[in-house]
Amino acid sequence: MKPAVLFVCLGNICRSPAAEAILRHLAENENVNVHIESCGLGDWHEGSLPDERMRGASKNRGFILSSRAQKIQLEFFDKFDLIFAADHKVLNELYKFADKPEHKAKMHFITHFSKAYKDLEVPDPYYGGDAGFENVLDMLEDSCEGILKHIKKV
Repeated sequence: MKPAVLFVCLGNICRSPAAEAILRHLAENENVNVHIESCGLGDWHEGSLPDERMRGASKNRGFILSSRAQKIQLEFFDKFDLIFAADHKVLNELYKFADKPEHKAKMHFITHFSKAYKDLEVPDPYYGGDAGFENVLDMLEDSCEGILKHIKKV
């Protein structure tokens, strides 16, 4: 059975869809079979493509962001093996939704398996400039490399 990974941020238009695309790209390049999705805490952008600035910055690095924004669903806590939150606010909200200890045990920061950014928050680049998107992508690339190494071990 292939592992299932979920990335969660606030609106599912910047951090989590970028992490989804990066991990998918890395997994495909290494022929690792893994189910990957992303979602947001809210439904403000439901059905929308990721933020245009994040899509552009990601495309420059060879990552295509094509998923559509979706809101977290209760069944996701059973469906996914690993649930990665972008920051403390997101993680705290996920803890409120999760009603079982085994659900809470699946949750980590996106950077949990990162070499350079271990357990740091991934800042929301939405209200910043281009440098913020590049910084987020640096963090996500390093984190997704660590996530993939972890998945390959289990």
